[in-house]
Amino acid sequence: MTKGPIHLDVGVSYALPRAGLPAAVSFRKWVAAALDGRIRDADLAVRLVGNKEGRALNRHYRGKDYATNVLSFPAEIAEGVKLPKGVKMPLLGDLVLCAPVIAREAKEQKKPLAAHYAHLTVHGALHLLGWDHEDTREAECMEQLEREILAGLGLPDPYQER
Repeated sequence: MTKGPIHLDVGVSYALPRAGLPAAVSFRKWVAAALDGRIRDADLAVRLVGNKEGRALNRHYRGKDYATNVLSFPAEIAEGVKLPKGVKMPLLGDLVLCAPVIAREAKEQKKPLAAHYAHLTVHGALHLLGWDHEDTREAECMEQLEREILAGLGLPDPYQER
């Protein structure tokens, strides 16, 4: 575990109207909770998109022709590449959250919308750190970590049946 204050630069952009969506400060808080004790410095971007962009990204990068709730794109910087001005290391990567999918899921699962956004932001940030859920053991470990982080934010267990 990394001790000491965390220094985050979290850029948040909205590719659709912001009405009803969490504020940038909320995404920064959720990312900070996910990274706390795990990394000391981080630079990442969070982008909220609609179905069209979400579907296009999922199709292009994962070969799946539908919009999904969250996509994580870990940074891949080749050695010796000079970063643009203002971009710091460690550059973690990008999170893309598809607002219509998240809203639909929250409604179907009877979860508060903000809590679902928090969960998916934490989930995506953990992916940027290398966590995965490709097998049962990995999934159980990652889900438990998500529960702990969300509980620290005062949010309910996202995997508990409602």
